Amino acid sequence: MLKKIIVITCLCSPIGSAWADPPDTPTEAPANAPYLLAGAPTFDQTVVQFREKYNRDNPTLPIGEFRVVPSREDDSPLLTRAASKINETLYASTALEKGTGKIKTMQITHLLLQDGEEKAAKAIAVNYMAALSRQFEPALTVEESIIKVNNLLEKGKGSYFYQQQAGAIRYVVADNGDKGVTFAVEPIKLTLSEP
Repeated sequence: MLKKIIVITCLCSPIGSAWADPPDTPTEAPANAPYLLAGAPTFDQTVVQFREKYNRDNPTLPIGEFRVVPSREDDSPLLTRAASKINETLYASTALEKGTGKIKTMQITHLLLQDGEEKAAKAIAVNYMAALSRQFEPALTVEESIIKVNNLLEKGKGSYFYQQQAGAIRYVVADNGDKGVTFAVEPIKLTLSEP
């Protein structure tokens, strides 16, 4: 039986306590990804490789350099957390395998606005989430990826943890109500069925 590890990887807490106001920097944003298991697989790329390809493929939706988030007492010693602030309501974050720097989870978190600008902010967030999904499912068109993300967000609405498998990856939506929503892409282990 695998032991669950609570890992601080995203910028919006799907479970547990969350902050009341949006953080000034990604390092101030506590969160959990309690669904990550010990021995969870990694993508075959580092965050540097991901960001380079992502920015080349999405010049109008850039992600800045990821910065390591200081470890906390309850962090796994096998993972490194890193985050990149996109704008005041949008962050990218990741959990990396220590030593290799390979990605275990890649996430976009949208912090909700309480004013009339939420609709435009959500549209930008969905575009970033769709661009993220295309990095791991390159056969998706822009339109297909936007439809897919909107469907996932709708299915995950109000849920601390909603997942959907697509081949060797899974999508995770963690809705934290008025604190925001996190959209993650993670690899999964495929097993052969018994004869």
